[in-house]
Amino acid sequence: MEHPAAPLLALAGIDKQFTGVKALIGAGLNLYAGEVHTLMGQNGAGKSTLIKVLTGVYTPDSGSIVFDGAAISPRSTQEAQAIGISTVYQEVNLCPNLSVAENLFIGSYPRRFGLVDWRAMARQARALLAQLQVDIDVTAPLGRYPLAIQQMVAIARALRISARVLILDEPTSSLDEAEVQLLFGVLRRLREQGMAILFVTHFLEQTYAISDRITVMRNGEREGEYLCKDLSRIDLVNKMVGVAAPQAESAAAHAADVAEQPVLLHARGIARKGALAPLDLTIRQGEMLGLCGLLGSGRTETARLLFGADKLDAGAIDIHGRAQAFGAPRDAIAQGIGFCSEDRKHEGAILELSVRENLILALQAKRGMLRAIPLRRQQAMAADYVAWLGIKSAGIDTPIGLLSGGNQQKVLLARWLATEPALLILDEPTRGIDVQAKKEIMTFVSGLCRKGMAVLFISSELPEVLAWSDRMLVLRDRKACGSYRRGELDETTVLQAIAGQAA
Repeated sequence: MEHPAAPLLALAGIDKQFTGVKALIGAGLNLYAGEVHTLMGQNGAGKSTLIKVLTGVYTPDSGSIVFDGAAISPRSTQEAQAIGISTVYQEVNLCPNLSVAENLFIGSYPRRFGLVDWRAMARQARALLAQLQVDIDVTAPLGRYPLAIQQMVAIARALRISARVLILDEPTSSLDEAEVQLLFGVLRRLREQGMAILFVTHFLEQTYAISDRITVMRNGEREGEYLCKDLSRIDLVNKMVGVAAPQAESAAAHAADVAEQPVLLHARGIARKGALAPLDLTIRQGEMLGLCGLLGSGRTETARLLFGADKLDAGAIDIHGRAQAFGAPRDAIAQGIGFCSEDRKHEGAILELSVRENLILALQAKRGMLRAIPLRRQQAMAADYVAWLGIKSAGIDTPIGLLSGGNQQKVLLARWLATEPALLILDEPTRGIDVQAKKEIMTFVSGLCRKGMAVLFISSELPEVLAWSDRMLVLRDRKACGSYRRGELDETTVLQAIAGQAA
């Protein structure tokens, strides 16, 4: 593609293979100074692998990387940073037990008389976060803050390093709309200063809001590079999936009428101090109930209380009309409740374990450690679910950390399906995965609802909640503020309901 200057960073002919799986095949990328360049593609397209090759996490089998006219071959993220390439990954790779300031300055604490200058570090940390318009106590442990704040800290840490290339791998997946706009303001200022920015996202709106240029990857190869203004949204989707863009399939066309189905779960006045005001909630058999609201509205807090991950300060939960006391998640599991957390890295996948080992964890916990699942049954279950959900893996004994984000999410879904839950809680099940994988997962889950399984569905993407939910409970400021049946809200009125206006 024509450009007035040579690329600041160019990758060409990049090949990378893992245990028989070709992750990259002749892949390439051109980054120009003073541009935001978005990398798009389905899960498994090779985006994350290409970034890890660029940043020294993986060594390519073949190909070249040229930075500012000189060939480079970083062997670690530290080497890449020294060259001038800084990265923020999709999952927050920071230390929750350390303070915010310590996380920002790991490896390069400011010193005075040979000792760490804690005051200077706190002052500089506040100044860094001020660039992102984040005002928090930088001396508090990072783990005290929600994922959205942790993501902003990770971005601030990347900005602290004097970099000419900034790579952002799904940086907005845990941010609400206001925080996304703050981040985009920072990116625009960095672009004006001449930085080359590589932005990886699955959000089409964000792609067209911030991008100058788009590279599309498919099946480990570069499909093409385009100026954002020259590529329509429908064409972008076509190029990502390799076929004509699928028409939106409304769950209303096949959803069962659940209004007359028996009540599975009834929560009465459940509350937790500082997290959720007293809330009533009912879920019927075969119903997909969507929790709708902004980040911090109480969606995840509700899910954790229903699963026993957090303790109730008030209220009660009935299952099939009988009161239950969930002192821990195992109590909820015993009553047929499963929970896929939004925090896939810390509360979901154990990256070092295999697909098989990750898949059987919840069922083994339900059975108890004295009733071990025989290896042959584990293998048969894993093989069945891999085929059933279309999980792309070299084998059931492949470490789950080698799978794409969408395939990891499918393994975690299979983990809970193996327990045969009556109610499955899905907290951001499609966060950070591509359009096609989202549809595959939600179509599959919707089919299970038609067979009688109840689902509590949480998503930050309002069109997703509207499309798949039989009923929606809108939360605002940690309170329930309205329940709506399918069709009573659209993309405009749901925003009005969330904002507290008449819907």
